[in-house]
Amino acid sequence: MTPAPRRANTPGRIFAVPILIAVTSLVGLVAALLGDGALDWISWLGLGLPVAAVVWAMRTRRR
Repeated sequence: MTPAPRRANTPGRIFAVPILIAVTSLVGLVAALLGDGALDWISWLGLGLPVAAVVWAMRTRRR
């Protein structure tokens, strides 16, 4: 039985998640600077999701 062929790593596949994390951080920072109320919640989410992604990556890498 032959293994399935691997898909080529394109720049879009390599940089998709880092770009998503960067955009999420940028949205969180801008929301934190611009307002109160709902923008506070958006800033917490926007700045918390990248941290959660790093924690998840570190935990899954160690196992």
